Amino acid sequence: MEQFTVLDYAFIAGYLILTLVIGLLFSSRASENVGEFFLSGRKLPWWLAGTGMVATTFAADTPLAVAGFVAKNGIAGNWVWWTFVSGGMLTVFFFARLWRRANILTDLEFIELRYSGKAAAFLRGFKSVYFGLFINAVIIGWVNLAMFKIIRIMMPELNPELTIIALVILTTVYSGLSGLWGVSVTDAVQFVIAMAGCIILAVLAMQHPSVTAAGGLRHALPAWMFDFFPAISSTPSSADRPGAFALPFASFAAMAFVQWWASWYPGAEPGGGGYIAQRMMSAKDEKHSLLATLWFTIAHYAVRPWPWIIVGLVSLVMFPDLPAAEKEDGFVHVMKAILPPGLKGLLVAAFLAAYMSTLSTHLNWGTSYLINDFYKRFIKPEADPKHYVRASKFVTLLTALFALYITFFVLETITGAWEFIIQCGAGTGFVLIMRWFWWRLNAWSEITSMIAPFAAYSWLHFMTDITFPDSIFIIVLFTITLTLLVTFLTPPADEETLRSFYRTTRVGGVFWKKISDTMPEVESDKGFARLFADWFLGIVLVYSALFGTGKLIFGEPGAAAFYFIAAAVSGWLIYSDLNRRGWNNLQ
Repeated sequence: MEQFTVLDYAFIAGYLILTLVIGLLFSSRASENVGEFFLSGRKLPWWLAGTGMVATTFAADTPLAVAGFVAKNGIAGNWVWWTFVSGGMLTVFFFARLWRRANILTDLEFIELRYSGKAAAFLRGFKSVYFGLFINAVIIGWVNLAMFKIIRIMMPELNPELTIIALVILTTVYSGLSGLWGVSVTDAVQFVIAMAGCIILAVLAMQHPSVTAAGGLRHALPAWMFDFFPAISSTPSSADRPGAFALPFASFAAMAFVQWWASWYPGAEPGGGGYIAQRMMSAKDEKHSLLATLWFTIAHYAVRPWPWIIVGLVSLVMFPDLPAAEKEDGFVHVMKAILPPGLKGLLVAAFLAAYMSTLSTHLNWGTSYLINDFYKRFIKPEADPKHYVRASKFVTLLTALFALYITFFVLETITGAWEFIIQCGAGTGFVLIMRWFWWRLNAWSEITSMIAPFAAYSWLHFMTDITFPDSIFIIVLFTITLTLLVTFLTPPADEETLRSFYRTTRVGGVFWKKISDTMPEVESDKGFARLFADWFLGIVLVYSALFGTGKLIFGEPGAAAFYFIAAAVSGWLIYSDLNRRGWNNLQ
């Protein structure tokens, strides 16, 4: 295998210099106030805000994880995350406008906009540190480990530990200097580089001699590897398609019908949240917020995965003897084996782009929690705006250093992390959705929904043989039951808080009737039945675009045309409806 050449290093150096230059260009704008630093002055166009969301979820670990799913269970193995499409579309049509309309700096600020009392203050402060520092550092550490693996395999001449430290420092510098403006612009550049690199890799992989000698991927691998849907049966062993990725119906139902709305997961929070909410709140207006989230959902599920899937399939042909635990490494082995001089550097730059876009967003987002929802709220509430910007830059550095500590001294493996997080957030989604649409929920409801899944998961894990995804049903039922019990045993938020929230968000709906009847002057959203129709059409749009692209890649133009027509019709119907009813106020 050829080592890196001067051209390879030139690509990598050029990318790193470009990233730093963008950060310097936006540094003066970000230093004005925390609104500019964390929300780009609420002036991001939809395409920039949406692309930032896509780039952030395109982490260094994601292509490897998808390749691992494909190597183990074929294309259908991706249903473990494809099921979140429904939740993504719920955010597009029901929540994107509301987040922008709330006019808050972080999604945690929502807590004291919606709830009242000491419980609300405690919840906001606790979540700011818990998510902004600890969970955020674990996610960054997870992404660091994936980049560590890529460097170790692709560039063994480098010290991977020192390389990761250098990359974290560089990313901290440009994100700390430029705030969300610089992060968003670099995200757009990084997404283009990352996608271009992965597409080039997929094309070259399909042309590798080991694939062409077999007559193409279709002939080189078992037919069931190309099934888009798992074999659903009463038990895996009784599947109608021998060798196919088989799931009992209950397991598939847990993922397809419950997981997407019930479970909290970074980047796929029910109702939006985290850095997704940050980008929605940074958009120019409510229309741009909706379009940004729609573009993100389409690109996230229908555009990005296919190059990763193709490389994952090729890795099975080129490296059939990789141990099961190292199947996801096949992606990187394909990179190293087939790329000529120059393109190796381009692909490493592509992975650096994916890695740094995720890292920069998490640093900015986590710092926004720690500054706005902890430091400014509880420690120094009255200070000069530039003081908070200086504090933000310092906290960005501290967060990066803590994440490095987690990476090298705490984390050992990311195996099972997705399943663990989904289960420990199961049921929380009910509150994250309904806190917008039901006046009766209070801060204690949300606190309960955070604690209950951990208790249920611990009992199932240590006392029973029930595993994921079947465990989802039990955890969700327990969490929602306990949450409702606590809700009715504790008082609601005070009426003035509820009235202020309703006046600000104009959320509408029958579950706010107790409050809306006292505020006839507020013109709230209506027509939720048609909004559900748009939500359904959005799901059809994404899945049709996803499957149509796959059919086209694997030589089924007739089926591809059917799916693309369905996607086009769905998109046209959505656009026509929103154009007629209005993008900002639903009538």
